[in-house]
Amino acid sequence: MRILIALVFISVLASCKNEVKETSAEISNNETTATKNREALLDTVTNDTIIYPEERHFKNIRQVTFGGDNAEAYWSFDDKQLVFQSNYKDWGVDCDQMFLMNANENFNGTQPPMISTGKGRTTCAYFLPDNKHFVYGSTHLVDANCPEVPLRKNGNYVWPVYDSFDIFVADLEGNITAQLTNEPGYDAEATVSPKGDKIVFTSTRSGDLELYTMNIDGSDVKQITNELGYDGGAFFSPDGTKLIFRSSRPKTEAEIKKYKDLLADGLVEPTDMELYICDADGSNLKQLTNLGNANWSPFFHPSGDKILFSSNHEAVRGFPFNLYLIDLDGKNLERVTHGETFDAFPVFSNDGKYLAFSSNRNNGGGRDTNLFIAEWQD
Repeated sequence: MRILIALVFISVLASCKNEVKETSAEISNNETTATKNREALLDTVTNDTIIYPEERHFKNIRQVTFGGDNAEAYWSFDDKQLVFQSNYKDWGVDCDQMFLMNANENFNGTQPPMISTGKGRTTCAYFLPDNKHFVYGSTHLVDANCPEVPLRKNGNYVWPVYDSFDIFVADLEGNITAQLTNEPGYDAEATVSPKGDKIVFTSTRSGDLELYTMNIDGSDVKQITNELGYDGGAFFSPDGTKLIFRSSRPKTEAEIKKYKDLLADGLVEPTDMELYICDADGSNLKQLTNLGNANWSPFFHPSGDKILFSSNHEAVRGFPFNLYLIDLDGKNLERVTHGETFDAFPVFSNDGKYLAFSSNRNNGGGRDTNLFIAEWQD
């Protein structure tokens, strides 16, 4: 369950702790003098900022969607297409469904083809190596209707973890060709190794939210993490040897009780998360960030030597969320985006030339979270 209504998320994070362990001054030291001489790139129609002057890693940028909440755009192995999830009412859906696009398309007044069933709620689609099938999570077997989305529990922002989620394989016409999980409880957040041999996913089959891997046919399931807390949103490194993921790690008696009570109700509170990295078999686990607030949606840089992720650790009232780069040893934190609201879900194309991400930029000050594709430069 990684998609969210961004402006709701950032507005309720005002109660998060405000401590910042990496200062703005330290981050700004990584910015080159050249970026200070750049001008903001404006949308020619809205005259709104789509590239800020400090965003030196974006050579250019293209807006893909123009309404609703759109996120988690993942590239096919040949980089010709992307699959993403959207709840855009104008496309005839009431909650998140999966849509297919060609890499050069945008949808300003047009609609992409839906490739999920249109039933239940879906999450986290990812292409398989043949570029003709994809995996995704869906609740449709339990209920064809959209499940309720609780946003608060005891005044705090929460994510639902639906027991009805299972992981399916479908073709690009939306026909389900296989069901990969059928254990009781939550199975979702599946992503595929660039090597094309393994899938990593999050499951509650142990009683906690842990990471598991399986072969792309669903066989040889192995548990990767085993510490109390929400382990999710995992991605493989470009060579398939490592995993990066987000995690909560409740420590005190009160934190542990709160986490367990929420999980018993099918909920997690995502406002205090750090990034962890391990080998693909779960060994050599270490905490990568110690920034405070919510650090999440990590993805490996094409070099395999850095992680790009979203964080609000600099925020004093829960927002903005921006993208940051960090080395695998937790050093050299660099701020990549400089928006005023929400940037998240960064995903590099397999050739490393482009970055797809979700943002509130250029949305007229509303709640829409749209997809953007930027040409990346190091």
